[in-house]
Amino acid sequence: MTELSDTARQQGIRYFLISFTDLFGTQRAKLVPAQAIDAMTRSGAGFAGFAAWMDMTPADPDMFAMPDPASLFQLPWQPEVAWMPADLYLAGGKAIAQTPRLVLKRVLNQARERGYSVKTGVECEYFLLSASGEQISDPRDHQSKPCYDQQALMRRFDVIAEICDAMLALGWGAYQNDHEDANGQFEMNWTYADALVTADRHAFFKYMVKSITEKHGLRATFMPKPFPHLTGNGCHTHISVWDTAGQVNLFDDPRGELGLSTLAYQFIGGVQHSAEALCAFANPTINSYKRINAPVTTSGATWSPNTISYSGNNRTHTIRIPEPGRFELRLADGAANPYLLPAALISAGLDGIDHKRDPGERCDNNSYTDPLPPGTIKLPANLLDALRCLEANTVLPRSMGEEFVASYTKLKHREWQSYSACISSWELENTLDC
Repeated sequence: MTELSDTARQQGIRYFLISFTDLFGTQRAKLVPAQAIDAMTRSGAGFAGFAAWMDMTPADPDMFAMPDPASLFQLPWQPEVAWMPADLYLAGGKAIAQTPRLVLKRVLNQARERGYSVKTGVECEYFLLSASGEQISDPRDHQSKPCYDQQALMRRFDVIAEICDAMLALGWGAYQNDHEDANGQFEMNWTYADALVTADRHAFFKYMVKSITEKHGLRATFMPKPFPHLTGNGCHTHISVWDTAGQVNLFDDPRGELGLSTLAYQFIGGVQHSAEALCAFANPTINSYKRINAPVTTSGATWSPNTISYSGNNRTHTIRIPEPGRFELRLADGAANPYLLPAALISAGLDGIDHKRDPGERCDNNSYTDPLPPGTIKLPANLLDALRCLEANTVLPRSMGEEFVASYTKLKHREWQSYSACISSWELENTLDC
């Protein structure tokens, strides 16, 4: 077996970033010189758990980040450095249950026990801002409908091309880049892959975009709704279930409605069944709920769902079926944890398969403007509502882990309490004279 130090010599790597993603999606890392990487790979990089959002205390023992050499990414913009995602353990090898990457692995193992593998793809939207983050970086980007605007796209060619070139160099199969629906907003697409591979790439993509953007004197944000009048940052997720060899798409059925199999519709039924609880992971911040259920933006549409519903090639619903063999979850936003989002989505879908859940009739209405079909359920109005739905749900905790969900909801409730303690400018403007 090749040692990482050998890889470092062959590829000119001087340092390794051993990185883990905490419960709030923040990436934590240690920078390890190549001379020490072999020992660190065997023993793990030590971290104080309380220093990250991991629901640990200063009295807890150190945790150790065990890097995954199979998911090594040599930084195209800084090739002397390589990034590796890591899983968290205590001394002696006990896994830390609330590790997001291990939660996803747990759920994927449950899928494999049923005879399935899962493939996903993500569409990550982000804004390019001035270095201070106070405004859109391109003052000429001010159309009310800027989506696909060629001039605005090419004014940011240097940044976009460097990021896309990096994905091509990494072998991700990058295939298109565009200016999105909001001023200063962009999206970049790469080929779908096994769910864990996509999750690692998603985590690295966010780091890469921010790093390359900073090189150009700008700032990138994946914040769900940084501007109230503009479309927010989504993280549309495409998913399909395959056999364990990854050769046969079990969602694909030429005889099925819209080219989907019964298994796929059961999966959709499971997602709808747990959709309110799923929001706690797909829309994990206070700001997330300013994107879904949002008022109309300057472009004329939010492009965000407001109901628990599915449709064909109709972008106004939570679930869209754009073509045979897959569906798109349009619920998630840019703040979604790259590991917890697919873990929750797959958990809900597997429950749908296990219980043969019926998704009901497809909705082909414009959910933004048309009357809602009888019985349609609206998405949670805020993070607190979503957390309460998660606590009332039995599907996601059973699959993702009771201990993990307890830690996650505890920390998120604290976040809500911190937000609720703040006095906003709106409150002062509207109630100071009471």
